[in-house]
Amino acid sequence: MELRQLEYFLAVADHLSFTRAAQRLHVVQSGVSATIRALERELGAELFTRGPAGVRLTPAGEELRPHARATIDAARAAKDAVNATRETVRGTVTVGTLTSINVIDLPALLAELHVRHPEVRVHLRAARAGTTGLARQLRDGDLDIAFLVFTGAPPSDLRARLVADVPLQLVVPKDHPLASGDSVTLAELAGLSFVDAPPGYGTRIVVDNAFAAAGVERTVTLEVADIGTAAAYIRNGLGIGFLSWSILDDIDDDGLVTVPVADQSLSWRLYVTTSATRSPSAASRALLSLIAERV
Repeated sequence: MELRQLEYFLAVADHLSFTRAAQRLHVVQSGVSATIRALERELGAELFTRGPAGVRLTPAGEELRPHARATIDAARAAKDAVNATRETVRGTVTVGTLTSINVIDLPALLAELHVRHPEVRVHLRAARAGTTGLARQLRDGDLDIAFLVFTGAPPSDLRARLVADVPLQLVVPKDHPLASGDSVTLAELAGLSFVDAPPGYGTRIVVDNAFAAAGVERTVTLEVADIGTAAAYIRNGLGIGFLSWSILDDIDDDGLVTVPVADQSLSWRLYVTTSATRSPSAASRALLSLIAERV
């Protein structure tokens, strides 16, 4: 069994697609397929089911995945140790990030990382299912670092450092009946239509929890995965919503008005997070160090 075989296996397992795995590995698809078949022959078990519905891991593949990840991590740690003797940081760090999160200047951080460590490569992955999906990928080893939103204490199996605590503001169109009021309570929002992120996204969890704690039923009529687009839907009268100042630059000129919520103070907390069960690579440590320095 070769490291290359395990790397190809993990690429297919991550994407559940031989085509996308080949694109990630910068090789032809036939090469990926041949390598996986050779690994299956060596192990005496099928690792993937292939059919019209797509590619899925078999029970044998599910069992191999964490061991393959641990083997690749161990090989990476060995390379890091050798590179450290030459005071060089090399490698790839895969970072999961939420859409429309601009409370930190991630492009500027990555530009500085490239200046300091030009041999470090960064792969960015946007959330497929918000914080919940990113946390799952982090636990599975598909991500090295993730920016996550937690409503309470971070889980014990993750290392988390707070990077932003951002208030949420109730936003309505300027011609909405609530726009002329001094404030509103959560109970007064019952029955109104909301624009929000899908379930599993951090800001959605924050707002859902607040309404549940107040015993108020909330109706989300429009879900948008990119919460940065929510302001446009709210402006066009499709609902009201809770947005952060990082999304709202100048609401007075944007057809929107913020309304204070009298009985609640809502905010979301953004953390930079790694797995507590896996040691970060040298490339990951370089990025984490830069985040701690700049944020």
